[in-house]
Amino acid sequence: MTKTLTYKPLNLARWIIWLSFALILIIAPLIFKTGGSLSLLSQIGTLMIFGLSFNMLLGQGGMLSFGHAVYSGLGAFFAIHTMNLVTNGSINFPITLIPLIGGIAGMFFGILFGYVTTKKSGTTFSMITLGIVELVFASSLMFPSFFGGEGGISTNRVIGKAFLGITYGPQIQVYYLIAAWLFISTIGMYAFTQTPLGRLANAVRDNPERVEFVGYNTQWVRYLTLILSAFFAGIAGGLSAINFEIVSAENVSAIRSGAVLLFTFIGGIGFFFGPMIGAVIGVVLTVMLSDFTKAWQLYLGIFFIIIVMYAPGGIASILMLNLRVAQYGLFKRVWPSMWKLIVATVVAVFGSVLAIEMLYQRTLEASQNSTINLFGVMVDTAQPGAWLAAATLIAIGIVGFAMTKSTFKQKWGEVSAEIEAQMRRVQS
Repeated sequence: MTKTLTYKPLNLARWIIWLSFALILIIAPLIFKTGGSLSLLSQIGTLMIFGLSFNMLLGQGGMLSFGHAVYSGLGAFFAIHTMNLVTNGSINFPITLIPLIGGIAGMFFGILFGYVTTKKSGTTFSMITLGIVELVFASSLMFPSFFGGEGGISTNRVIGKAFLGITYGPQIQVYYLIAAWLFISTIGMYAFTQTPLGRLANAVRDNPERVEFVGYNTQWVRYLTLILSAFFAGIAGGLSAINFEIVSAENVSAIRSGAVLLFTFIGGIGFFFGPMIGAVIGVVLTVMLSDFTKAWQLYLGIFFIIIVMYAPGGIASILMLNLRVAQYGLFKRVWPSMWKLIVATVVAVFGSVLAIEMLYQRTLEASQNSTINLFGVMVDTAQPGAWLAAATLIAIGIVGFAMTKSTFKQKWGEVSAEIEAQMRRVQS
């Protein structure tokens, strides 16, 4: 019997992507090192893991969950209690592996709650998860000995002797811990997409009846997917406990579950890297933007509505569509109309922001001061000139958008049709 040796070529593009990802994680704090940049980067890293774990349910399994914060939040509580046990000298456990405690706790509750929630799919599944998160949130106020009541549970991440100079006191050390777990978790969740279970989860999402027909139990596919998703969500919770040194009832609330749904959808549920983009946008809108304006929630809501209406595939779909056009060398045909559309949009957005900020100033702080600093310019909201300027910018932007939209849509349609034709010729 003879053996045949086969050669499988190295997937160079994949290696470049993963090495580039690792390089970005390493050099990011060296570039963004002013003010609270390290704290923001740490929050982005944690939210990336949380978003990727949620996308295992929604993007890959088609399971819209309103209670994913249960697994990250309970993982965070178990992680912070473990840290306090280490502080008290009750146990000896390295802080570096604390996120693993959160992951195991998340997996345990995924096994516990998941068996019930995954018995149904679709809207029923979503409603059950909403009931679970409200149940756990109510329990957080009923059992203050574990959840800490309204004040939550606090800890100190600087525990024991330093190992190789690492104490996790400086924020830079916490960032690199989060970055390491993010890299490992991302590899793990991407590997899941290449497994038979991951492929089955896609099949259950697209056509559960056919999966049942060929002999697979769709409930068990959803159940196992949720358990793995809960594990990675628990890791995110453990990292959050280390980063903030406090865990409260808000960590297991429907608000946090809704936030990860919002950011994952904005990033793009149809792409593996979509939640990563959503995490960056989420932290920018909720943390950075909230420092500059009281209307940040309004901007977040408007942005989400626009994405749902005009780019249901999220930011990732916009990037990938433009990348495909550039790959075929056709970007130069759409760019002349695209840049005009972008400029018109920016003008309309600028005018809208000006109007919204002035409206907030008039309604909330007009009794104290009618002036507001907008983009380095002092604007008096009591004068009609400022309102006229905002209205003019909005009108110019809308008119410009309407005038260039049809041309851009036509060019984009022509380019897309040409790409499809080229793809069909290659396949034939």
